[in-house]
Amino acid sequence: MTALDSPRLRTLDGGALDRDRFLRDIAEPCAPVVLRGVCRHWPAYTAQAQSHAALVAYLAGFAVDRAAEMFVGDPAIGGRYDYADGLSGFTFSRESVQFGEALRRIAAAAQSPSEPSIYVGSLPTDDYLTGFSTENALTMLSPDVAPRIWLGTASSVACHYDTFDNLACVVAGRRRFTLYPPDAIADLYVGPIDHTLAGQPVSLAASAPPGDGRYPAFANARARAITVDLAPGDALYLPKLWWHSVEATAPFNVLVNYWWDGFASGPDAPHTAMLLAMIAIAERPAPERAAWRAFFDHYVFRPDGHPLAHLPEQQHGILGPLRSGNYGRIRALVMRLLRGG
Repeated sequence: MTALDSPRLRTLDGGALDRDRFLRDIAEPCAPVVLRGVCRHWPAYTAQAQSHAALVAYLAGFAVDRAAEMFVGDPAIGGRYDYADGLSGFTFSRESVQFGEALRRIAAAAQSPSEPSIYVGSLPTDDYLTGFSTENALTMLSPDVAPRIWLGTASSVACHYDTFDNLACVVAGRRRFTLYPPDAIADLYVGPIDHTLAGQPVSLAASAPPGDGRYPAFANARARAITVDLAPGDALYLPKLWWHSVEATAPFNVLVNYWWDGFASGPDAPHTAMLLAMIAIAERPAPERAAWRAFFDHYVFRPDGHPLAHLPEQQHGILGPLRSGNYGRIRALVMRLLRGG
Protein backbone atom coordinates (compact mmCIF):
# COMPACT_ATOMS: atom_id res chain seq x y z
CA MET A 1 0.00 0.00 0.00
CA THR A 2 1.34 3.42 -0.97
CA ALA A 3 0.90 6.70 0.85
CA LEU A 4 -1.88 7.56 -1.61
CA ASP A 5 -3.95 4.48 -0.87
CA SER A 6 -6.95 4.56 1.47
CA PRO A 7 -7.07 1.70 3.97
CA ARG A 8 -10.87 1.76 3.58
CA LEU A 9 -10.91 1.33 -0.20
CA ARG A 10 -9.79 -1.58 -2.34
CA THR A 11 -6.78 -0.71 -4.51
CA LEU A 12 -5.69 -2.81 -7.48
CA ASP A 13 -3.18 -2.78 -10.30
CA GLY A 14 -5.28 -1.42 -13.14
CA GLY A 15 -2.88 -2.59 -15.81
CA ALA A 16 -3.70 -6.24 -15.07
CA LEU A 17 -7.44 -6.08 -15.82
CA ASP A 18 -9.19 -7.47 -18.88
CA ARG A 19 -12.88 -6.96 -19.68
CA ASP A 20 -14.13 -10.14 -17.97
CA ARG A 21 -12.20 -9.50 -14.77
CA PHE A 22 -13.28 -5.84 -14.70
CA LEU A 23 -16.94 -6.85 -14.90
CA ARG A 24 -16.62 -9.67 -12.37
CA ASP A 25 -14.22 -8.18 -9.82
CA ILE A 26 -14.80 -4.43 -10.15
CA ALA A 27 -18.28 -3.63 -11.50
CA GLU A 28 -20.48 -6.39 -10.05
CA PRO A 29 -19.63 -5.73 -6.35
CA CYS A 30 -20.89 -2.13 -6.81
CA ALA A 31 -18.21 -0.63 -4.54
CA PRO A 32 -15.56 2.01 -5.35
CA VAL A 33 -12.13 0.69 -6.34
CA VAL A 34 -8.87 2.53 -7.00
CA LEU A 35 -7.06 1.27 -10.11
CA ARG A 36 -3.42 2.32 -10.12
CA GLY A 37 -1.67 2.83 -13.44
CA VAL A 38 -4.70 2.02 -15.55
CA CYS A 39 -3.87 4.52 -18.31
CA ARG A 40 -0.09 4.79 -18.12
CA HIS A 41 0.10 3.20 -21.57
CA TRP A 42 -1.72 6.16 -23.14
CA PRO A 43 0.21 8.56 -25.38
CA ALA A 44 -1.55 11.36 -23.46
CA TYR A 45 0.10 10.13 -20.25
CA THR A 46 3.49 10.10 -21.99
CA ALA A 47 2.92 13.66 -23.19
CA GLN A 48 2.02 14.97 -19.72
CA ALA A 49 5.13 13.31 -18.29
CA GLN A 50 7.19 15.57 -20.57
CA SER A 51 5.43 18.83 -19.68
CA HIS A 52 2.05 20.51 -19.56
CA ALA A 53 2.94 22.26 -22.81
CA ALA A 54 3.59 18.89 -24.47
CA LEU A 55 0.18 17.62 -23.37
CA VAL A 56 -1.58 20.78 -24.56
CA ALA A 57 0.14 20.40 -27.93
CA TYR A 58 -0.86 16.74 -28.07
CA LEU A 59 -4.51 17.56 -27.35
CA ALA A 60 -4.49 20.47 -29.79
CA GLY A 61 -3.56 18.00 -32.52
CA PHE A 62 -6.97 16.33 -32.14
CA ALA A 63 -9.03 19.44 -31.34
CA VAL A 64 -12.19 20.21 -33.29
CA ASP A 65 -13.14 23.89 -33.33
CA ARG A 66 -16.65 23.74 -31.99
CA ALA A 67 -18.41 25.53 -29.16
CA ALA A 68 -18.03 24.31 -25.58
CA GLU A 69 -19.39 25.58 -22.28
CA MET A 70 -16.59 26.94 -20.11
CA PHE A 71 -16.90 27.57 -16.36
CA VAL A 72 -15.01 30.62 -15.09
CA GLY A 73 -14.48 31.56 -11.46
CA ASP A 74 -13.09 34.80 -10.05
CA PRO A 75 -9.79 34.29 -8.17
CA ALA A 76 -11.64 35.21 -4.97
CA ILE A 77 -13.57 31.90 -4.95
CA GLY A 78 -10.35 29.87 -4.81
CA GLY A 79 -11.58 27.54 -7.52
CA ARG A 80 -14.66 26.44 -5.54
CA TYR A 81 -17.53 25.87 -7.95
CA ASP A 82 -20.69 25.95 -5.86
CA TYR A 83 -23.85 27.87 -5.03
CA ALA A 84 -23.60 31.51 -4.04
CA ASP A 85 -25.07 32.50 -0.67
CA GLY A 86 -28.76 31.76 -0.45
CA LEU A 87 -28.74 29.43 -3.48
CA SER A 88 -29.85 32.38 -5.62
CA GLY A 89 -26.95 31.98 -8.01
CA PHE A 90 -23.54 30.41 -8.40
CA THR A 91 -19.94 31.30 -7.59
CA PHE A 92 -18.97 31.08 -11.26
CA SER A 93 -20.08 32.18 -14.69
CA ARG A 94 -20.52 30.25 -17.91
CA GLU A 95 -19.12 31.20 -21.30
CA SER A 96 -19.60 29.62 -24.69
CA VAL A 97 -16.24 29.50 -26.48
CA GLN A 98 -14.60 27.47 -29.20
CA PHE A 99 -12.88 24.43 -27.74
CA GLY A 100 -9.45 25.45 -29.02
CA GLU A 101 -9.81 28.83 -27.33
CA ALA A 102 -10.81 27.14 -24.05
CA LEU A 103 -7.73 24.93 -24.22
CA ARG A 104 -5.48 27.95 -24.78
CA ARG A 105 -7.07 29.94 -21.96
CA ILE A 106 -6.80 27.07 -19.48
CA ALA A 107 -3.14 26.56 -20.34
CA ALA A 108 -2.45 30.27 -19.86
CA ALA A 109 -4.42 30.50 -16.59
CA ALA A 110 -2.48 27.54 -15.19
CA GLN A 111 0.66 29.66 -15.34
CA SER A 112 -0.71 32.41 -13.09
CA PRO A 113 -2.57 31.98 -9.78
CA SER A 114 -3.94 35.51 -10.14
CA GLU A 115 -5.94 34.51 -13.23
CA PRO A 116 -9.55 33.29 -12.95
CA SER A 117 -9.99 29.55 -12.51
CA ILE A 118 -11.32 27.85 -15.64
CA TYR A 119 -12.53 24.42 -16.57
CA VAL A 120 -14.48 22.66 -19.27
CA GLY A 121 -15.99 19.30 -18.53
CA SER A 122 -18.01 16.33 -19.71
CA LEU A 123 -17.03 16.92 -23.34
CA PRO A 124 -17.34 13.78 -25.51
CA THR A 125 -13.87 13.22 -26.93
CA ASP A 126 -15.33 11.91 -30.19
CA ASP A 127 -16.92 15.34 -30.72
CA TYR A 128 -14.09 17.58 -29.49
CA LEU A 129 -10.90 15.51 -29.91
CA THR A 130 -11.37 13.39 -33.01
CA GLY A 131 -9.14 10.31 -32.87
CA PHE A 132 -8.12 10.76 -29.23
CA SER A 133 -10.15 7.77 -28.00
CA THR A 134 -8.53 5.49 -30.58
CA GLU A 135 -5.00 6.32 -29.42
CA ASN A 136 -5.99 6.39 -25.75
CA ALA A 137 -8.24 3.38 -25.24
CA LEU A 138 -9.17 1.09 -22.36
CA THR A 139 -9.79 -2.46 -23.53
CA MET A 140 -11.36 -3.41 -20.19
CA LEU A 141 -14.47 -1.43 -21.18
CA SER A 142 -16.93 -2.23 -23.94
CA PRO A 143 -16.15 -0.32 -27.18
CA ASP A 144 -19.56 1.36 -27.02
CA VAL A 145 -18.65 3.14 -23.75
CA ALA A 146 -17.45 6.53 -24.99
CA PRO A 147 -14.99 8.75 -23.07
CA ARG A 148 -15.42 12.36 -21.98
CA ILE A 149 -12.72 14.85 -21.09
CA TRP A 150 -12.39 17.42 -18.29
CA LEU A 151 -9.69 20.10 -18.42
CA GLY A 152 -9.00 22.97 -16.08
CA THR A 153 -6.98 24.79 -13.51
CA ALA A 154 -7.14 24.00 -9.78
CA SER A 155 -10.77 23.62 -8.76
CA SER A 156 -13.20 22.06 -6.32
CA VAL A 157 -16.56 20.74 -7.50
CA ALA A 158 -19.39 20.37 -4.98
CA CYS A 159 -20.35 16.94 -3.68
CA HIS A 160 -22.85 15.24 -6.00
CA TYR A 161 -23.81 11.84 -7.39
CA ASP A 162 -24.15 10.39 -10.89
CA THR A 163 -26.82 8.06 -12.19
CA PHE A 164 -24.27 6.12 -14.24
CA ASP A 165 -21.31 3.95 -13.32
CA ASN A 166 -18.11 5.96 -13.67
CA LEU A 167 -14.48 5.22 -14.41
CA ALA A 168 -12.47 8.42 -13.87
CA CYS A 169 -8.90 8.37 -15.25
CA VAL A 170 -6.38 11.06 -14.32
CA VAL A 171 -4.24 12.07 -17.28
CA ALA A 172 -2.51 15.13 -15.80
CA GLY A 173 -2.42 16.88 -12.44
CA ARG A 174 -3.91 15.30 -9.36
CA ARG A 175 -7.46 14.57 -8.27
CA ARG A 176 -8.77 14.14 -4.74
CA PHE A 177 -12.15 12.43 -4.41
CA THR A 178 -14.08 12.51 -1.15
CA LEU A 179 -16.70 9.76 -1.20
CA TYR A 180 -19.89 9.11 0.75
CA PRO A 181 -22.03 5.99 0.29
CA PRO A 182 -25.50 6.30 -1.28
CA ASP A 183 -27.28 5.71 2.02
CA ALA A 184 -25.64 8.82 3.51
CA ILE A 185 -28.08 10.95 1.50
CA ALA A 186 -30.22 11.94 4.51
CA ASP A 187 -27.16 13.35 6.32
CA LEU A 188 -25.84 15.36 3.35
CA TYR A 189 -28.57 18.04 3.21
CA VAL A 190 -29.09 17.82 -0.52
CA GLY A 191 -30.03 20.93 -2.50
CA PRO A 192 -32.76 21.33 -5.14
CA ILE A 193 -33.01 18.76 -7.93
CA ASP A 194 -34.12 21.31 -10.54
CA HIS A 195 -31.75 24.20 -9.74
CA THR A 196 -28.29 22.72 -9.88
CA LEU A 197 -24.72 23.62 -10.72
CA ALA A 198 -24.35 21.28 -13.68
CA GLY A 199 -27.23 18.83 -13.74
CA GLN A 200 -27.10 16.81 -10.53
CA PRO A 201 -28.21 17.84 -7.01
CA VAL A 202 -25.37 18.61 -4.61
CA SER A 203 -24.76 18.30 -0.88
CA LEU A 204 -25.00 21.67 0.83
CA ALA A 205 -23.39 20.37 4.01
CA ALA A 206 -20.28 18.91 2.38
CA SER A 207 -19.31 22.35 1.05
CA ALA A 208 -20.11 24.24 4.24
CA PRO A 209 -17.51 25.30 6.82
CA PRO A 210 -16.73 22.64 9.46
CA GLY A 211 -19.24 22.66 12.29
CA ASP A 212 -21.88 24.66 10.40
CA GLY A 213 -24.89 24.67 12.72
CA ARG A 214 -27.35 24.40 9.84
CA TYR A 215 -26.31 20.80 9.15
CA PRO A 216 -25.96 18.92 12.45
CA ALA A 217 -26.52 15.45 10.98
CA PHE A 218 -23.61 15.89 8.56
CA ALA A 219 -21.31 14.67 11.33
CA ASN A 220 -22.69 11.18 10.63
CA ALA A 221 -21.74 11.43 6.96
CA ARG A 222 -18.33 12.94 7.69
CA ALA A 223 -17.48 9.93 9.84
CA ARG A 224 -18.10 7.70 6.83
CA ALA A 225 -16.20 9.79 4.28
CA ILE A 226 -13.44 8.15 2.24
CA THR A 227 -10.73 10.32 0.69
CA VAL A 228 -8.82 9.08 -2.36
CA ASP A 229 -5.86 10.78 -4.07
CA LEU A 230 -5.16 9.94 -7.70
CA ALA A 231 -1.92 10.65 -9.58
CA PRO A 232 -1.50 10.69 -13.37
CA GLY A 233 -2.24 7.25 -14.80
CA ASP A 234 -4.57 6.28 -11.92
CA ALA A 235 -8.32 5.74 -12.07
CA LEU A 236 -11.26 5.44 -9.72
CA TYR A 237 -14.19 3.15 -10.42
CA LEU A 238 -17.25 4.76 -8.86
CA PRO A 239 -20.63 2.97 -8.95
CA LYS A 240 -23.73 5.01 -9.63
CA LEU A 241 -25.26 6.95 -6.71
CA TRP A 242 -22.04 7.22 -4.69
CA TRP A 243 -21.67 10.83 -3.54
CA HIS A 244 -18.36 12.48 -4.41
CA SER A 245 -16.70 15.87 -4.25
CA VAL A 246 -13.79 16.31 -6.63
CA GLU A 247 -10.75 18.53 -6.15
CA ALA A 248 -8.28 19.14 -8.96
CA THR A 249 -5.27 20.19 -6.94
CA ALA A 250 -2.59 20.93 -9.55
CA PRO A 251 -2.35 24.15 -11.59
CA PHE A 252 -3.23 22.18 -14.78
CA ASN A 253 -5.46 19.10 -14.70
CA VAL A 254 -6.86 16.69 -17.27
CA LEU A 255 -9.23 13.82 -16.55
CA VAL A 256 -10.94 11.38 -18.92
CA ASN A 257 -14.00 9.56 -17.66
CA TYR A 258 -16.41 6.92 -18.89
CA TRP A 259 -20.09 6.81 -17.92
CA TRP A 260 -22.31 3.82 -18.60
CA ASP A 261 -25.06 1.75 -17.00
CA GLY A 262 -23.44 -1.61 -16.52
CA PHE A 263 -26.59 -3.49 -15.57
CA ALA A 264 -29.40 -1.96 -17.60
CA SER A 265 -32.05 -4.32 -18.98
CA GLY A 266 -33.41 -1.68 -21.35
CA PRO A 267 -33.62 2.06 -21.99
CA ASP A 268 -35.56 2.99 -18.85
CA ALA A 269 -33.45 4.46 -16.05
CA PRO A 270 -33.97 3.94 -12.29
CA HIS A 271 -33.84 7.71 -11.76
CA THR A 272 -36.85 8.11 -14.05
CA ALA A 273 -38.73 5.52 -12.03
CA MET A 274 -37.87 7.40 -8.83
CA LEU A 275 -39.23 10.67 -10.22
CA LEU A 276 -42.47 8.95 -11.20
CA ALA A 277 -42.71 7.45 -7.71
CA MET A 278 -42.33 10.95 -6.23
CA ILE A 279 -45.50 12.21 -7.89
CA ALA A 280 -47.38 8.96 -7.34
CA ILE A 281 -46.50 8.28 -3.70
CA ALA A 282 -44.45 10.97 -1.90
CA GLU A 283 -47.36 13.10 -0.56
CA ARG A 284 -49.78 10.30 0.37
CA PRO A 285 -50.48 9.68 4.08
CA ALA A 286 -47.60 8.12 6.00
CA PRO A 287 -49.42 4.79 6.60
CA GLU A 288 -50.12 4.44 2.88
CA ARG A 289 -46.49 5.27 2.03
CA ALA A 290 -45.42 2.55 4.46
CA ALA A 291 -47.73 0.10 2.70
CA TRP A 292 -46.26 0.95 -0.69
CA ARG A 293 -42.75 0.62 0.76
CA ALA A 294 -43.60 -2.98 1.67
CA PHE A 295 -44.79 -3.64 -1.88
CA PHE A 296 -41.68 -2.01 -3.39
CA ASP A 297 -39.49 -4.13 -1.13
CA HIS A 298 -41.36 -7.29 -2.11
CA TYR A 299 -41.53 -6.76 -5.87
CA VAL A 300 -38.59 -4.47 -6.64
CA PHE A 301 -35.84 -4.67 -4.02
CA ARG A 302 -36.52 -8.32 -3.15
CA PRO A 303 -34.58 -8.73 0.12
CA ASP A 304 -36.18 -12.17 0.54
CA GLY A 305 -35.68 -13.31 -3.04
CA HIS A 306 -38.02 -13.58 -6.00
CA PRO A 307 -41.64 -12.68 -5.12
CA LEU A 308 -42.97 -15.81 -6.85
CA ALA A 309 -40.30 -18.21 -5.67
CA HIS A 310 -43.09 -20.37 -4.21
CA LEU A 311 -44.40 -21.09 -7.74
CA PRO A 312 -42.85 -23.00 -10.64
CA GLU A 313 -40.93 -20.70 -13.03
CA GLN A 314 -43.40 -21.34 -15.85
CA GLN A 315 -46.07 -19.67 -13.70
CA HIS A 316 -44.11 -16.45 -13.06
CA GLY A 317 -45.73 -14.63 -15.99
CA ILE A 318 -44.38 -11.12 -16.51
CA LEU A 319 -42.35 -11.53 -13.31
CA GLY A 320 -40.16 -13.99 -15.15
CA PRO A 321 -36.70 -12.97 -16.44
CA LEU A 322 -36.73 -9.56 -18.14
CA ARG A 323 -34.46 -10.84 -20.91
CA SER A 324 -37.16 -13.38 -21.91
CA GLY A 325 -39.40 -10.66 -23.31
CA ASN A 326 -40.91 -9.53 -20.03
CA TYR A 327 -39.12 -6.19 -20.14
CA GLY A 328 -41.16 -5.22 -23.20
CA ARG A 329 -44.38 -6.64 -21.75
CA ILE A 330 -44.07 -4.69 -18.50
CA ARG A 331 -43.04 -1.53 -20.35
CA ALA A 332 -46.04 -1.77 -22.67
CA LEU A 333 -48.34 -2.22 -19.66
CA VAL A 334 -46.82 0.81 -17.90
CA MET A 335 -47.14 2.99 -21.01
CA ARG A 336 -50.77 1.94 -21.46
CA LEU A 337 -51.52 2.80 -17.81
CA LEU A 338 -49.79 6.18 -18.07
CA ARG A 339 -51.94 6.99 -21.11
CA GLY A 340 -55.02 6.14 -19.07
CA GLY A 341 -55.72 2.93 -20.94
